[in-house]
Amino acid sequence: MSFLFGSRSSKTFKPKKNIPEGSHQYELLKHAEATLGSGNLRAAVMLPEGEDLNEWIAVNRTPKSSVIIFTSIFRKKKILYGSECPEYNMRYEYHWADGTNIKKPIKCSAPKYIDYLMTWVQDQLDDETLFPSKIGVPFPKNFMSVAKTILKRLFRVYAHIYHQHFDSVMQLQEEAHLNTSFKHFIFFVQEFNLIDRRELAPLQDLIEKLGSKDR
Repeated sequence: MSFLFGSRSSKTFKPKKNIPEGSHQYELLKHAEATLGSGNLRAAVMLPEGEDLNEWIAVNRTPKSSVIIFTSIFRKKKILYGSECPEYNMRYEYHWADGTNIKKPIKCSAPKYIDYLMTWVQDQLDDETLFPSKIGVPFPKNFMSVAKTILKRLFRVYAHIYHQHFDSVMQLQEEAHLNTSFKHFIFFVQEFNLIDRRELAPLQDLIEKLGSKDR
């Protein structure tokens, strides 16, 4: 099976854009942080009554928190930056294309793949035409499609880590952070049907296990 990804190279993830204090998005962000802090992840991902789904997805910290946990793990023990992991060697083969800089999908090593992904996600989140932070600026018509693509690509990194590097994650004592991050991520995408069920197949057993524990 072959999957397509998308963009350039980067070593770290450094969010640049802040949501303006006093704006409606800022209030939504504070609400998201408060519900997340309650410890009830199912409740934390639910759309607040009367709110716009696009805005809720835009302010939700799921993509950023996912990339932050990835970079934290990789920085501590460069899991993907040695000879141990030259490619994505699960039953799934991953390729990279962004439609702009790399139009034809290319097969690449895991380090290069992660670099491309980190830069691409940051570029999307910082793009005011896609994720407007100014009051009164509408979301573009393709916003939901872009958001789904971001989340789909981040899921594939989770899948790779769990299948190929979970022993190293345990050695770093990062498994609790990884599991919590993934649980929040998967509850969010399931709540709004943001990733096709077929795409979730590589971690379906884990997803079902996490869901059963939360009931």
